[in-house]
Amino acid sequence: MFSIQDKIIIITGATGALGGAIALSMAKAKGKIVILGRNDDLLTQSLSELRKYTLAEAFCVDVMNRNELEDVREKIINQFGRIDVLINAVGGNLPGAVIPDDRSIFDISEPDFDEVVDLNLKGTLIPSIVFGKVMQLQGKGAIVNYSSMAVDRIITRVVGYSAAKAAMENFTKWMAVEMALKFGDGIRVNAIAPGFFIGKQNRDLLLNKDGSLTERGEKIIRNTPMKRFGEADELSGALHFLCSDSASFVTGIVLPVDGGFSAYSGV
Repeated sequence: MFSIQDKIIIITGATGALGGAIALSMAKAKGKIVILGRNDDLLTQSLSELRKYTLAEAFCVDVMNRNELEDVREKIINQFGRIDVLINAVGGNLPGAVIPDDRSIFDISEPDFDEVVDLNLKGTLIPSIVFGKVMQLQGKGAIVNYSSMAVDRIITRVVGYSAAKAAMENFTKWMAVEMALKFGDGIRVNAIAPGFFIGKQNRDLLLNKDGSLTERGEKIIRNTPMKRFGEADELSGALHFLCSDSASFVTGIVLPVDGGFSAYSGV
């Protein structure tokens, strides 16, 4: 019912913890996977693992460079003939766009803020335009973006990331409407909103060296009804659904995968 077998699936940010997990999950489900990233060594490692399960390809590219992406797009079309799915998993943060407890908004670094917004917003917008053009010509395709709990809830410290993801979520809904109104019902644009998962960027914020929770980690678990962090592969079901033909009448939504965090008032 949720088959993605033989779909041509492009994944940006595929060398990160969450992007890598979904690439592997979709490879095991026999999707044909194209991973994009900026670190050639990590791409090579990931590609070797993916090819144990399916046909896969990798391209070292800057997702915010439209010319580079257009060159990659032509290579993908020449090799695979079409593009069925784009998963925009690229994202991240920078220290200067984070406000620690001993500082305030007046200490923010504008260059870091701008870079975080570019990475999380334009890093989704530009691939969506470049690869979405193929979907427009095909009359069919699915785009899935990565939002965040920082959109609906005020998560302290991460001001740049929160602003960027809020804008990206708005763009997701806007593009869903744009594609459906102008190019028909075969092109869908949605997002998932992961709750709290342990990755390279947030590990030290959430866990102490001995594996116990930091103060911030304790606050998150306290406000997550399931009382734990998510596992990377727990995003797979939601993504498989949104990428599959079972979601043919689903567009413009943001699906939380958060252990109840977004539903809980804390009381």
